[in-house]
Amino acid sequence: MALKWVLDEEDSPLARRLARRDLGAPDLLWSECANGLWRWARTGALPGQVALERFAALRRAPVALTPAGDLLDRALMLAVEIGHPIYDCIYLALALIHGTQVVTADRRFVNAVRRHPGLSDRVVLLAETAH
Repeated sequence: MALKWVLDEEDSPLARRLARRDLGAPDLLWSECANGLWRWARTGALPGQVALERFAALRRAPVALTPAGDLLDRALMLAVEIGHPIYDCIYLALALIHGTQVVTADRRFVNAVRRHPGLSDRVVLLAETAH
C-alpha cells in the first residue's frame, strides 16, 4: 500500500487518504518499497532518479517501524497456519500484537487470512476502505 502513496496506481487516492492516520509497519517496509520502485525503474515506467526521489518521500512518511526480527516467530506460525508467505505474515503479526488491521491491496493475502476464524477481521482490502 505504501507505494501507492508515491505512484499513480489503482486505489492510490485511497492509500494517500489512509497515509494521514497513525501507521505502523515492520522495518522491512522500506526494502519492499525500494524493490517495488526498482521494478518500475527497470521496466522504464519510472526514471531511476525519480525512483530515488519517490523513495526519499516514502522514508519521510510518519510510520512507526518495528524490527521485523522481533515478529518472525509469530509470523512463521501464522504463515504455516494460513499457508501464505511469511513476508505478508510479518505485517499480520504486527497487527495482532497491536490489535489493529493490515490494509493491503493484495487480494490473495486477504483471502488467505479471511479463511481462518479469529484472523478474518485483521486484514482489510484497500478498496474496501472506500465504503
